[in-house]
Parts: sequence; structure tokens; C-alpha cells
Amino acid sequence: MDWSRYWRSSDRPLEAMHAHFERHVYHRHSHETYSFGVTEDGYQAFRCRGGAHTSAAGMVIAFNPDDPHDGHAADELGFTYRIVHIGPELVSDVLADIADRPAWLPLFDSPVLNDPVLARNLRGLHAALLGTATTLARDELLTATVGSMVGRAATQRLRPSDGGGFVERARRRIEDAFLDDIGADELAEAAGCSRFALYRGFRRAYGMGPSDYQRQLRLRAARRLLVQGDAIGDVAARTGFADQSHLTRWFVRYYGMTPGRFQRAS
Repeated sequence: MDWSRYWRSSDRPLEAMHAHFERHVYHRHSHETYSFGVTEDGYQAFRCRGGAHTSAAGMVIAFNPDDPHDGHAADELGFTYRIVHIGPELVSDVLADIADRPAWLPLFDSPVLNDPVLARNLRGLHAALLGTATTLARDELLTATVGSMVGRAATQRLRPSDGGGFVERARRRIEDAFLDDIGADELAEAAGCSRFALYRGFRRAYGMGPSDYQRQLRLRAARRLLVQGDAIGDVAARTGFADQSHLTRWFVRYYGMTPGRFQRAS
């Protein structure tokens, strides 16, 4: 039986989820945040950065911002996991305080880590976020967790996006008008390449096709409106979905919960 608990900070880019999934399958997606998880029970299988991975009990998952990935149970028993989503700006602030140097962003090359120390730190932070810990205790655990993740698992600084090339031109076109009904020919023309070259290049660069990338931007916009307290039906209409059920279907596939559950989290 699938279940989930979700928590969201009211004033910082910080979220946490505790869930057990047997049947749920995550559609390929990415987050604007760093996402650090720990598998508590079972086996979680997913594809990320061109490879297939499995996280078993006690193992840690580390996704960089905009790392495309999917996810599902590796067997019929399902898996239980905890995950924390931390905005890049918050990670940068924490690291600036720790190192006493200008802000920077780390890169995690391996999406699965077998490190008991990191697993223990993540479980402690997660429990504090979903529990009754004071703000001071949460901040201390956040600093310790980010510091240990970077110190033990980061390989280098996050690579900046290449501002040139037809793929970047297509991405900017989608981001500038993600609510528009953009056709493949129009997008290829804006990028200055063929439809085939664009699709192949876009998937290689971002791990998903242009239409998935556009849908993801719409879902991120929907999340922002839901946080503001807007009605779900209105959010669906304003973010390019046919109706509330259409938004709900895709929201669950990407985030493992309904828009209503997400909106009520605190």
C-alpha cells in the first residue's frame, strides 16, 4: 500500500517527504533543488545520467538541480525512503558560512552512495523537519548535513550551463513562453536546426524531450501558485492543463502526491 508524508518550509526553499511506494512509478522529471534521500527499506530503482541504479536500504541518493530521473520499486514489496529537497541558494548560503568564502555550488557525480555517515545525518535532518524540533535545531542539522554531503560526496563545483548552441536556444524559447502551444517546427526554427537534431540534442542535454521539459515548467509554476493558496482548478487553467484532473494526474506522476496534499503541507 502506497503512502506519503510531506513537509514544506514556509520561508525557505526546503522540503521533505517520507514515503512508501509499491505501485507508484515516477515519470521522468527533475527538481530545481538538490535532492538528498536515504532508502530505509526495500529497493528503489531509477535511471539517472544515462545509467540504471538501485538504492537499497541504508544507501543515499544524491541528485543535483535539474538532474532528470524516474523511479519505481524494484520488486513487489516496494520501498520506503526519506528525501530532502534543498534549494541551490540555501546550499550556497550554508557552504559560504561553513567555508567563509564566496558562495559556490557543488556537483555530485554519483547518484547513489553507500555511506552510513551520510545516511545517519540525512535521517536526523529529515526527522527534525517532519517532527517538532526547534528552528535552531533544524538549522544546525541542515548545516551539518549539507557540510557532510559536500565534504564526503561532492566531486567538484556545479558546471555552468553553456549559453550557446541550438539546444540552449530551444530551452530559452520554451522557458520564455512555456504556456504557449509551441509546435516542433516552430521550436526547431527558433533553435536553428532540424526537428530530429533538436529532439536528439535536447534529450542528450536534459535527459528528456522538449515536451516533457515544457510540462515540467508548467508543473513548477503550478507548485508556486499552490503554495500561494490558489484553488487547484484555477491553477490548472493558469498553467496550461486541460482541467484539474489533468493537473492532478501529472502532479502525482512527477511528485508522488496530489496537488491538494502538497498545498496542505506545512
